[in-house]
Amino acid sequence: MAEVGAFYQALPKAELHLHLEGSLTLETIREIEPSLAQEEIRRHYRTSGDFASFLASFVWVLGFLRGPREYALAARRLLERLAAENVRYAEITLSAGVMLRRKQDFDAIFGALRREAEVSPVQVRWILDAVRQFGAAEAMAVAELAAAYRDQGVVAFGIGGDEQAGPVDWFAEVFRYAQRASLHLTVHAGEFAGADSVRRAVELGAERIGHGVHAIEDPSVVRLLSERGIPLEICLSSNVATGAAPRLADHPLPEFLRAGVPVTLNTDDPGLFGTTLSAEYELAARQFALVDEQIRQIAANGFRYAFDFKPPVQAGSDATCP
Repeated sequence: MAEVGAFYQALPKAELHLHLEGSLTLETIREIEPSLAQEEIRRHYRTSGDFASFLASFVWVLGFLRGPREYALAARRLLERLAAENVRYAEITLSAGVMLRRKQDFDAIFGALRREAEVSPVQVRWILDAVRQFGAAEAMAVAELAAAYRDQGVVAFGIGGDEQAGPVDWFAEVFRYAQRASLHLTVHAGEFAGADSVRRAVELGAERIGHGVHAIEDPSVVRLLSERGIPLEICLSSNVATGAAPRLADHPLPEFLRAGVPVTLNTDDPGLFGTTLSAEYELAARQFALVDEQIRQIAANGFRYAFDFKPPVQAGSDATCP
């Protein structure tokens, strides 16, 4: 990746849509599995502009996350990179639905992850994610797990995976359970399904929408997002790589901004897509001619719409800042 401008690198940032599993870089994979050739890893990291090829890469990477040691290394390297680019706060999504299906020791893995977070300058919270196509029963198991770990830094329950294979209405009762358990709720919607998927997610209680690009197809859904102040977790490089947006130039980010929809910028799966949060900011600014004040506002949104950001107190005053 080309060097990112100093302004974007130095900008205080929050990352709200970030999958630990998709954060593994080629270098981290080789740390876990030194016998692998770089070209072999690159071959699995190539996507063909569609969700199926991305999913194949994601599943391949998952195979290397066998237990606490591998998860801890993945978190350590991710947090080092985030700290280096002045990311102050990160909500990291764990594919807990996959962990449960693989019968992994979640308690041991999560303990290792928490230890890595405790020594990082980045303020870290966790989102446990269910896989849509696994169905409502498995999603409920993830929600129950999230509730059990709520006092250990888990702030939200989310659903991801194949949006068209798991309609949001399947999960209405799961969402109600999560809300009763005082968990926040974020839903991948409008990434590959249409605007109505976004509408239903909001109606069922979503506080943030992951991606949401197809919301632009229905002005009434755009108004709903604007009027209710529901932020979109925009991931530019991801949306192009998976085909959610056919080209960067076609991405509806500027239309959402003009409509008053709250927007945050995120990386989604930075290892798989070869990006950083600073690079996503620069990409947005250059592609859509955003001025510095707009970029600062998007960065401020990352802190404003975080589920549990605790601003540090400035020395000598009662003021707080990112």
